[in-house]
Amino acid sequence: MKLLVITAILEFEKEIKAVLKSANVNAYSYQEVVGFQNNSREQMQTNWFGSEVGENPSILVYAFVLERHADKVFEAFTLFNQEQETASRIHIAVINIEKSNYYEK
Repeated sequence: MKLLVITAILEFEKEIKAVLKSANVNAYSYQEVVGFQNNSREQMQTNWFGSEVGENPSILVYAFVLERHADKVFEAFTLFNQEQETASRIHIAVINIEKSNYYEK
């Protein structure tokens, strides 16, 4: 059993859901979050909206999955990121679960 934790800018929501569907991940949770990247103090001083520097509308997705599904999702996002021309990427972490009452239907 694995726990997938996925974060990305909100613009990638459709792609994330498509990858999960193609990898047979049929149950997951997600929510919109504010992603933040700490920019240098100098950049904040020159920005009129300094409190908003580095903040981006983002998405957080998490799912308990079987290992074979986790591998498919990880590989798909690796390929997706390699094809991106933008600096933004889909970030994924795969975490081992010691115990779970999860069962596959």
